[in-house]
Amino acid sequence: MSTAPRLTALDALHRSLGATMTDFAGWDMPLRYASERDEHNAVRTKAGLFDLSHMGEITVTGPRAVDLLNFALVGNIGTVSPGRARYTMICAEDGGILDDLIVYRLGETKYMVVANAGNAQLVLDTLTERAAGFDAEVRDDRDAYALLAVQGPESPAILASVTDADLDGLKYYAGLPGTVAGVPALIARTGYTGEDGFELFVAPEHAEELWKALTEAGASRGLIPCGLSCRDTLRLEAGMPLYGHELTTALTPFDAGLGRVVKFEKDGDFVGRKALEAAAERAESAPPRKLVGLVATGRRVPRAGFSVVVGGEVVGEVTSGAPSPTLGKPIAMAYVDAAYAEPGTEGVAVDIRGSHEPYEVVALPFYKRRK
Repeated sequence: MSTAPRLTALDALHRSLGATMTDFAGWDMPLRYASERDEHNAVRTKAGLFDLSHMGEITVTGPRAVDLLNFALVGNIGTVSPGRARYTMICAEDGGILDDLIVYRLGETKYMVVANAGNAQLVLDTLTERAAGFDAEVRDDRDAYALLAVQGPESPAILASVTDADLDGLKYYAGLPGTVAGVPALIARTGYTGEDGFELFVAPEHAEELWKALTEAGASRGLIPCGLSCRDTLRLEAGMPLYGHELTTALTPFDAGLGRVVKFEKDGDFVGRKALEAAAERAESAPPRKLVGLVATGRRVPRAGFSVVVGGEVVGEVTSGAPSPTLGKPIAMAYVDAAYAEPGTEGVAVDIRGSHEPYEVVALPFYKRRK
């Protein structure tokens, strides 16, 4: 029995703009409006406007909200100041990654957990289960928010023209309540494109009004609507992981090279601590595989699941691959045996349908914006 995909509050607007729609994690989302390359380049050089309303918002409140989050997640949420945000993960008892998250502290005892669309229900259920014994409430707020994002070097100027919020004072990984084009919003600054940018959490009934106001405000600065396809190439160039590709239940944060998000020093126990302590030791002594960047010397594009080979032997697997508009050549992220993970390692190739295409091993990220 198939269920119809969920629609965001901007669905009719996307269709009126001629967007190519696709089913993504149970949502009907814009893949592209016209040219993926043009959308990608607009974000790198000017600005792009995204609908991210498929992301899952979960509110955690109550006197022991922070204790619950410290127990349920691997990060130290107790050190997050009001108005700030933190990148973290929720892991299974065996240390496997269930999802990567952003946690916003909205008030003294109020937090918003933002999960990936495909994992939102699992994260909600897991937090609810782990809340047993804590004086805290876990609330599904996915229907309470639409989420728009303005990304790119022109985004601060565009947003400043329609809000009096203190954008200059809004640090990276922070959020503040404000009004944007007359619409009440939580204005955040986290980003997933490698560029400066802002995320605007608003009531769904205000989404279309805000989209149109931002489109008008950004017209003279090169702002264009952007879909999921360019969001993927942007995050790939920036070396940012995507759940289901670089992050899975089969990997711990240490396997993914993101052990820094696990805070063993925080007070109290947390789910997965023992398994993660063992994973940390393994990663330090002899990491089996490392996440690296690969840059093609030819034109053939690697895809997730393709084998990385050296001398005909499989030494790794591609997790994400695409043509890079910024570099002008195909790129990929891959987990490879530690012996072949050093930048400049020779003889590395990707098996693309039986042909071993040469690739250069490079450090991540592929692209880093100028500050």
